[in-house]
Amino acid sequence: MTRYRLAIFDFDGTLADSLPWFRTSFQDMITRFDLAPVSPEELEAMRGLSARDIMARLKISMWQLPAIVSDMRKRKLAAASETPLFDGIPAMLADLQRLGIRTAIVSSDSEASVRLVLGPTASLITRFDCGAAVFGKHWKFRRVARKLGAKPSETICIGDELRDIDAANAAGMDSGAVAWGYALPAALHAAGPTHFFNAIDEITQRLASTHNTHP
Repeated sequence: MTRYRLAIFDFDGTLADSLPWFRTSFQDMITRFDLAPVSPEELEAMRGLSARDIMARLKISMWQLPAIVSDMRKRKLAAASETPLFDGIPAMLADLQRLGIRTAIVSSDSEASVRLVLGPTASLITRFDCGAAVFGKHWKFRRVARKLGAKPSETICIGDELRDIDAANAAGMDSGAVAWGYALPAALHAAGPTHFFNAIDEITQRLASTHNTHP
């Protein structure tokens, strides 16, 4: 099994419980940018779609995307003080640090927002590379691994969306999908991640066992 030296985490939906915020902000985003209307039931069903399929459903053009992402980042920063980490995240990150596995965060969100939500837990993160484009995470994965001296084969990228799995594959890295975030578990399973985590403590258990596989 792979001996991981670096774990790169997505933030929203993976470390931070921001899905409730997203649900309340979604309809306002649709109104602001004059997107195709979506019912609450449809919104839940969209959790099984890829990012490109969601864009097609909302009729978002590529030229609209930067403005929408920028607007959502600003809203996210304003709501950072009310966004909690999932229970067990600080302990999990501390455990990985003790194991000698370095951690990084690559997120579409702003670093300011991420750090506000993390609070003191930010000290457990070795590197931040935020502001990722919706479809550009693989470049940041590669850059973070290079900066931290980890080979792609020694790196796992853990997230809650289908595009996180795609980006890890594009970067030549292993992927980890979490069951508690944005995308539906069935959709994540179908995408074939290297690891699937049903609970936060499984991350430590799995990475600890792989870390100790080789001398």
